[in-house]
Amino acid sequence: MTEPSGRRERKKARTRQALADAALRLFLERGYDDVGVKEIADEADVSVTTLFKHFPSKEALVFDEDEEVESALVAAVRERSRGESIPEALRAHLVRSRRTHDDPESARFVRLVEETPALREHWHRMWLRHETALASAIAQETGVPDDDVRCAALARFALEARELASRYPDPDRTLGEVFALLEDGWAGREPAG
Repeated sequence: MTEPSGRRERKKARTRQALADAALRLFLERGYDDVGVKEIADEADVSVTTLFKHFPSKEALVFDEDEEVESALVAAVRERSRGESIPEALRAHLVRSRRTHDDPESARFVRLVEETPALREHWHRMWLRHETALASAIAQETGVPDDDVRCAALARFALEARELASRYPDPDRTLGEVFALLEDGWAGREPAG
């Protein structure tokens, strides 16, 4: 995340980060359901009102990198290697992002989300919000209108593949199989490069 330039923006960013850090620390220590928003606000030395100015819900405290996630998805499409298909670029991105969860701290975070129904549902809704930006990037890369249903379908299926893969013993292999299917259905849609 880039550092905000003005003093007020820097203060807001520090407060937001302090809230997110306090929430995650408390959730990992005691569990999501056993921590209240007042405790989080107190831990970050702000009021509950200030907490809700930065985060619309308790669940949102856990997912403070939404913009970066969307930017990375769009970049996977726009910055793919010459000759690499859009489905292949998205598969590779999802496999890479899964591997960043291999360190112990990330694994604890993933476990917290997966074991907390409210967080799991919030994460899924957030993840699917990237569909429009991803579909638009696919449309721009293939030279079709932004509202092309095939681009929307590819974006939706690519995003859903991540959750689907988590249900199987070998998620990377599952992503490969899902994207092979998407690739076969997508063949011939991209201009020769």
